[in-house]
Amino acid sequence: MRARALPVLALLALARGAGAGCAELGRCCPGRDLSCVSSGWRPDRAHGACYCDQACGRSLDCCHDYPRACPVTPCTVSEWSDWSGCAEPCKATYRVRRRHVVQEQRNGGEACPPLEEKAGCVEYWTQQGVECNHALLPALITTGGYGKARRKRAASSENERAGYCVEFQLAAITEGCLHGNSSYTRWMRYLSEGHIACVECQHPALHSRSLHCYGDGSGSKKNQLLHWQAVGNPQCRGTWKRIRQLDTCSCPSVHSFLFI
Repeated sequence: MRARALPVLALLALARGAGAGCAELGRCCPGRDLSCVSSGWRPDRAHGACYCDQACGRSLDCCHDYPRACPVTPCTVSEWSDWSGCAEPCKATYRVRRRHVVQEQRNGGEACPPLEEKAGCVEYWTQQGVECNHALLPALITTGGYGKARRKRAASSENERAGYCVEFQLAAITEGCLHGNSSYTRWMRYLSEGHIACVECQHPALHSRSLHCYGDGSGSKKNQLLHWQAVGNPQCRGTWKRIRQLDTCSCPSVHSFLFI
């Protein structure tokens, strides 16, 4: 048991609350607080000064009712919101999703996790419904899991055109692809030199006039090295060679990406 020098206020509280414990003291104090003192039985079966602060668990001088009167409560948060639209149209930027605190941590409980996440994206339409008319090179890609969320915000189904997939052989990859610690950048670790990447071109990245996605390598020479960049991590980029276009997409779950 740790030694404590009781301040005058603590001694007065002890005198008033003899035998009280934490419940009657009505306090559950963070950290180490010498004034958060009561009287009662302790875990060492001694009776006398006992404490209701977080440090008492380590020093074994908690009041007998500390676990009941001051339960450890971890922070709880809500489910993630849907992903927002891109911050700005017609450029590589980011989307956001958020969650809020339902219950704050108490009595040394687990701290709250991050309440906001960002992921790279590009919108090809302005808020006024005008199509963006500039090419984004090199090819910008993101995880295939972004496809479902993007379709929800796409134009109405009668304006959609059928997409396609392109297979590339990855030639060079920067080390920056391995250094993303956020949940929305972990997919970049599946990029491996020599592997075949399957990249889907879908609405709204599918350009309405050319019927191609920017950077898909159409028109390139055989074995020509083409450049790509991962949206959400500018340090993750590299080169690949176009193998073939697939009019019917059947991309595997791993090494499956989207043109942005």
